[in-house]
Amino acid sequence: MSAPGILYVTIQPRRGLPPAQFHEWYNNEHGPARLRMPHIFSSGLRYESRRAGPEAESGAAAGAARRFMAVYDVTAMRHLASDAYGALRAGRSVREAATMGQVDVARSCYDLLFAKQAPRFAPLESLGDGDGAAAGIVTVAVAVATTAAPRAGERYRTWFVDEHVGMLAGVPGWLRSRLFKTSSVEAGAEAVSEYLALHDYAGDHGLGGAAHAASLDTPWRRDVLDECVAAEHRRTWSLLYVFGPAPRDLAALSALPRTAAFTSADKRTSTAPGPDAAISSYATTADALSIPYRLQGNPSPRAPTVAFCNSLLTSLHMWDPLVAILQRTRPDLRILRYDARGRHPIPQPPVSATLDALAADLDQLLGALRITQLHALVGVSLGGATALNFAIRHPRRLAKLIACDFNAASSAANTQAWKGRVAVAEGDAGRGITTLAEQTVARWFHPASMAKTDVVRCMTDMVAANDVQGFKHSCTALWDYNMEPEMRACPVPALLVVGEGDAKGALVKAMDGFRGMLGQNGAELRIVPNAGHLPMCEQPQAFWEAIRDFL
Repeated sequence: MSAPGILYVTIQPRRGLPPAQFHEWYNNEHGPARLRMPHIFSSGLRYESRRAGPEAESGAAAGAARRFMAVYDVTAMRHLASDAYGALRAGRSVREAATMGQVDVARSCYDLLFAKQAPRFAPLESLGDGDGAAAGIVTVAVAVATTAAPRAGERYRTWFVDEHVGMLAGVPGWLRSRLFKTSSVEAGAEAVSEYLALHDYAGDHGLGGAAHAASLDTPWRRDVLDECVAAEHRRTWSLLYVFGPAPRDLAALSALPRTAAFTSADKRTSTAPGPDAAISSYATTADALSIPYRLQGNPSPRAPTVAFCNSLLTSLHMWDPLVAILQRTRPDLRILRYDARGRHPIPQPPVSATLDALAADLDQLLGALRITQLHALVGVSLGGATALNFAIRHPRRLAKLIACDFNAASSAANTQAWKGRVAVAEGDAGRGITTLAEQTVARWFHPASMAKTDVVRCMTDMVAANDVQGFKHSCTALWDYNMEPEMRACPVPALLVVGEGDAKGALVKAMDGFRGMLGQNGAELRIVPNAGHLPMCEQPQAFWEAIRDFL
């Protein structure tokens, strides 16, 4: 068995590399690429120190003069010698190769020897952006004098475990201490005796206080340092950024010129820099489904986030008209859209989707983007049912719910109708999805909307581009479900919205029938005139007026 450990990196941009360019590359390309390999990297944290120390020669101490540090938790150090990790480094993008040529960097690998944490310790990767902003870490790199003292390394480790950590635990704000040693995966590791200690502290720490000073001034520590330690380099860092598997740094991106746009080699990630910064990328679910998303709006990581869940057969672009209004009228909001399960090919062998699976997809996407709570979740049709189910399953993950044009329970007739639509999509010698698109848009849209030929054409093309097998195995989420028994206990404030002509008015009656079941006081139902199943596409301004005060 290979020990777990860390990859420890110190890095200093050279003069001429703009800070925003450096941070945007690091946060939106380099870090996420590693966190997308969870079998290797379980977390990745970036730190900054504004106080440079003396130059050093090797290992962790080599970072003494570098301003930035990153530490990646590695599940098993042998993975760093694997082909998968090697391919990651060998397959650098042109941008990454150019950026790496403009920085001074040192990497070291360490095996974990010991760890102890406070009861209140929570991994920073489990918190939302800003929740651990004041957190800090102290790094202590120690070179052991193996030639001067027998068993020097063992003596240092014994002191650290048996005395030092116990005393540090009494320092206000102490959260965790870990001890590492140069990893066996490092070339020439057998000739190196370097230890690295990482001490995590909360923002309200007592570093420099009496308890901390006492931990650094004991007879045992003095003996160990005098007899066993050749050199010790100590440095304090503040948390700068927590990597996730999905790029999300709009702040650095917004500070770049439009000419700094980036598209990955696989075309799955692209950035639009400038004042209207946007990131288009993807997250991966537990069952290996790839979920495309688009993040834009207010670039602050603390900005309230509104997420949008599309209807079956459509893409995240169905929200384009409404998003344009939001960006003009609500610049305080960060906006997240994604393609719900069913839009694209699904993992094989296929598994029929459920509303719980769709709620889990959203939960995993938010986790990948480190969004602990949404300001609001807006969903329509299948997205409306998903949004309500998400509010029921994860009420602490959102503050408000807007659910549109959906039913709280399915019917046998509805299930049969979906089976018939699957048959249409699979038929007609491969043209079935086009036929279904034409039928679907005619069924969805209000007669007044059908006169808007550009809107009709755009929506028809969007539906026709859906993956047929994805649709087949995802429309099952709308079969045989009933959320009504759980709606009363849902504590999330909710607004229901419906197009006046949806299902020729039948859905207005249906939603009016169950709105009183939602929460302790029921939910308000608002009707958008001259709209059918997708009021935000057919009448975006009227839809916005319907939700403006609630949002």
